[in-house]
Amino acid sequence: MWYSKYLQAFEQPCESVSDSIKQEIANKIKTFNNNDNPLCSIVAIAHNEERHILGCLWSIVDNICNFPIEIIVVNNNSSDSTESLLKAIGVKYFNESRQSPGYARQCGLDNAHGKYHMCIDADTLYPPHYIETHVKYLSMGYICTYSLWSFLPDKKHSRLNLKLYESFRDLYLLLQNINRPELVVRGMTLSFVANEGKKVKYRTHIIRGEDGMMALGLKKKGKLKMIISRKTRAITSNTTLNKNGSLARNALLRIKKALKNFKLLFTSQSEYKDRDDNIIDKNKNNT
Repeated sequence: MWYSKYLQAFEQPCESVSDSIKQEIANKIKTFNNNDNPLCSIVAIAHNEERHILGCLWSIVDNICNFPIEIIVVNNNSSDSTESLLKAIGVKYFNESRQSPGYARQCGLDNAHGKYHMCIDADTLYPPHYIETHVKYLSMGYICTYSLWSFLPDKKHSRLNLKLYESFRDLYLLLQNINRPELVVRGMTLSFVANEGKKVKYRTHIIRGEDGMMALGLKKKGKLKMIISRKTRAITSNTTLNKNGSLARNALLRIKKALKNFKLLFTSQSEYKDRDDNIIDKNKNNT
């Protein structure tokens, strides 16, 4: 329950978070960003995340590491109080008006200065040794690292049921990782060597999958590492679970998808064709 502390600011109305917590976050951000040559850039993307961003950044500034890092947030066209919160705590941020994870992540990559680049999501909490563990493997020569995640228990999803669900999901991801690691990668737990990532670049014309496609591009340049340590298991909100209904329905959908794609576990792929339903309508973005 390392994340219990951060629930004071996570999934809470921003006005209910105490000034002392906001000040603690602001003070620690100053310490983290007080350098001109960071080893690692921690880059969060946020679209209407006023209920999550403070808790997320609180968990990040509480991380234990002995090397310089910078923290950046990309405000991706938010219409709530996300930007005002970023100003209040003094974190470095950039506005990206073209809305999609791809545009937001590319904006962060373009403005980051670290040797290593760590992608995080505003609706996710990170354990205290998260940063140093990813950097440890990157410094060993891996070009890209990624780790697993759990969902935050709530009234609809008990801790036991989530643990069962995640155990079966993780087993499938471990199998999938053998030949198709790019399908395992999620942007909220992805890190890579910055210079190589800047050469690959994010796909900005797709609605989802920009993280996996970044990993696919990096796979052609070096070794990828899936970290299964509890030290890197993030805790994320139940937004995606809630979209598909009950946990049982989510499990059924995942099983059906796994059975449909079972043969793919035994083959690798170097390119993926973009589906029409995953292409961003350019008329809705300033491209």
